[in-house]
Amino acid sequence: MADPPDTDGVSEAVAKQLKVSDPGAESASSSHSAAQQQAAQPNGRPAPPDVEEDEEEEDLSSREAELRRIYEELSKEDSREHMNVVFIGHVDAGKSTTGGQILYLTGGVDKRTIEKYEREAKDKNRESWYMAYIMDTNEEERAKGKTVEVGRAAFTTAKKRYTILDAPGHKNYVPNMIAGAAQADVGVLIISARKGEFETGFERGGQTREHAQLAKTLGVSKLIVAVNKMDDPSITETSGKWSKARYDEIVSGLTPFLRSCGYNVKKDLLFVPMSGLIGHNVKDRVSKDVCEWWTGETLFSLLDGADPLPRDPLAPFRMSVIDKFKDMGTIAMGKSESGIVRKNDRLYVMPNKVPVTVATIYRDDVEVAAAKGGENLRLRLTGIDEEEMQPGFVICARHLPVPCVTHFYAQLQVLDLLEHKPLISGGYKAILHVHSLVEECEITDLRGQMNPKTGEIKKNVRFVKSNSIVVVRIAVEKLICIEEFDKVQQLGRFTLRDEGRTIAIGKITRVPKSRKEAAPESK
Repeated sequence: MADPPDTDGVSEAVAKQLKVSDPGAESASSSHSAAQQQAAQPNGRPAPPDVEEDEEEEDLSSREAELRRIYEELSKEDSREHMNVVFIGHVDAGKSTTGGQILYLTGGVDKRTIEKYEREAKDKNRESWYMAYIMDTNEEERAKGKTVEVGRAAFTTAKKRYTILDAPGHKNYVPNMIAGAAQADVGVLIISARKGEFETGFERGGQTREHAQLAKTLGVSKLIVAVNKMDDPSITETSGKWSKARYDEIVSGLTPFLRSCGYNVKKDLLFVPMSGLIGHNVKDRVSKDVCEWWTGETLFSLLDGADPLPRDPLAPFRMSVIDKFKDMGTIAMGKSESGIVRKNDRLYVMPNKVPVTVATIYRDDVEVAAAKGGENLRLRLTGIDEEEMQPGFVICARHLPVPCVTHFYAQLQVLDLLEHKPLISGGYKAILHVHSLVEECEITDLRGQMNPKTGEIKKNVRFVKSNSIVVVRIAVEKLICIEEFDKVQQLGRFTLRDEGRTIAIGKITRVPKSRKEAAPESK
């Protein structure tokens, strides 16, 4: 399914065509009623008074100069960019096994540990699963051979620092996969070449299709397709060598579909044959004795050649909370999507607007004084209890806090709707996935249907069917933290799911600008 057309400037163009009336869209007043302040505090904590301008506002030019200096220092300390790599694909394609092999090849796991996992896997009559045990750490995952949570592990090469996000492949855990892909800079779609397994994963209802589509929607612009299990006896030649015919069959079968997802075949897609279990073509090139026809790169070299997403170091700090826990204070885990964070920075946790101070910053388990965008961080915060923070909250700069609203406008691309719910109209309810947030939502009304070829908007639309592009207003019951796509892409793209299926993907084109409009109506 094609990615929605770029929304650069769409909010203005759509607003002109639709003449959207948005009450309260004027700039917010600095004073609020007690009821409004209480509404902005979902946890019941009294809203903090607005910080005095002379206390909170730094001189803009001096702030920018300081951020540039810190950014340059961070780049000098370690010039290697950090990238989150999400492993996606159908169940049993070999995602966890490939992740485990990478950690072994880069020294993240020693030989003694591998031998221990081999014995454990053999005891469970699952001899080929031992590499997956490196990523699948809990007993449920090991017993069933299915990843449930998003596994995490770090490794480095000479050129980059990586975090592996091992997403679950089973259809029951797609929401967990979405959470993993939303943090990713590059995706690795693992395909099983074993006879019958590629076909099962790629057919209608298989997770290969949904994962690839979701990855593109969630911002994974570069996709490496790793054709795994090329050493499986069901497809190898009689000599045991890898089958070029099987590899070509899979590549030709996948390419048209991935193009329809919005990937540029020449710029965004890379294919590589490999064996995650043995390690062939993962770090080192597969030998000619095994595969004489492959002259391309390895998985490692393809990853090293991928460009990280551009991030503005001068942008206000944004970090979506993925998890939180207590450890000598309150720890927030997440990925910094924009800006720079420093030790002792005074920030807000939104939407509660709780003022906090950064006591400690951890990057890949190492304490640092500052961190730039794109890093996986753990922040030890003072001024907030662990119970006051939830996944989906956003930690942000005080001088430019993240918008917190109960409705927004978006450009929505409708995918395949449910058979018994073939239309979307005002009142349609679904589950909203945006960054690390999951919330029930309602499409309150359709503002117009877009012609994908001309960009023209047809007004007075009562309903739309599958494969439509429509401008909508979406409402939620609680305050949520989002951004317009043009400002922070990672906080401005979303997915709608209904009854366990992805039914639409979208980009936020406009959010209300006033606190009055953003606050829930008093009951």
